[in-house]
Amino acid sequence: MARSIVLVFAATLVFALGAALGGALGASADDGTPVAADSSGAATDATATDETTSVATTEPATADATTTAPTPTTVETTPTPPPTAPVITGGGSAHHHHQTASPPQETSTAPRAKRHHKRAPITWVPRVLPDPIPKAHRLSPRFAANLREVAWAHDIFWGRVLAVLRAHGHDGRVPAGPAKLDAVARRLAKDKVRLDAQIYSLAHYDRAVGLRALVTGLEKAKPRLERRILRDPRIDLTWAGAADVASGRVDVRVLVVIRYLAVSFRQVTVSSLITGHPVFVRRKARVVSAHMDGLAVDISRLNGISIFGNQQVGGITERAIAALLRLPQELQPKQIISLLGLGGPSFPQHDHYDHIHVGF
Repeated sequence: MARSIVLVFAATLVFALGAALGGALGASADDGTPVAADSSGAATDATATDETTSVATTEPATADATTTAPTPTTVETTPTPPPTAPVITGGGSAHHHHQTASPPQETSTAPRAKRHHKRAPITWVPRVLPDPIPKAHRLSPRFAANLREVAWAHDIFWGRVLAVLRAHGHDGRVPAGPAKLDAVARRLAKDKVRLDAQIYSLAHYDRAVGLRALVTGLEKAKPRLERRILRDPRIDLTWAGAADVASGRVDVRVLVVIRYLAVSFRQVTVSSLITGHPVFVRRKARVVSAHMDGLAVDISRLNGISIFGNQQVGGITERAIAALLRLPQELQPKQIISLLGLGGPSFPQHDHYDHIHVGF
């Protein structure tokens, strides 16, 4: 019995000492005194979380036990979102309307794809020009008959008689009467008329188009000119160029130029008409080429001589341009492009080193 009482008293004493020791340890932890780690080295979940998300600064304990320890300062690693900028609407209005921005979203660092804006479709209507010879300038049928008879009587080409009259300013439907026609033809037959380059060119033009075309107009004579070009051994066409001529898409002015050069230089090579030529002259400006309207031709060879490498002064290219500038006013081209510029519609471009471009 006495032994039991001693054991109970000893247990009570041990319990009291343990409680006192636990209170002392808790008080030291509240004061900020570091607590020794467990011998196993394990850390609590709260300690691990603090180490990965913040850096704690511990203030030293003060002598005053009643003073509350300061709250540890933590530095957040997550960046603070930028302030929301107000959205201003209404153009130049004095009142600004603010709109609350939505929370920031994740942005991708990949480059944005460029937006391709579709260009408006090109509305292109082919140009159709009127007959280059108006009715008031066409030869009357009676004058044409007299001209042919007088030239045949003196055994000369009728085009030379008409060329002399035109060169001296005799225009209109009836450039001269029967007596004037006979006098000019007689002088030509006896070589008493000085023939300059302008008269020769006008005579070549008359031979190229024919007397009937000068009476009816060039548009009406266009099918006949197309057949002559396709059958003329002096004119070299590509398969595409021959198809363009046969289809009737080539303007009569271009047909006259081809025939005129064939008569003047005895041989002409056409490198491009419509088919195969680029649609745009200046791609960025979207300027449609005159070739697409059948109003242009590229010449690459004359009299068997290539335009490439023969654009020097006095060469075949200069002589061809000069001949084109001597065409009648109604057949004058709007563009004669090569490496040479002889004034008027002729001008140089660096990419025309191998051909002469003639356009209307």
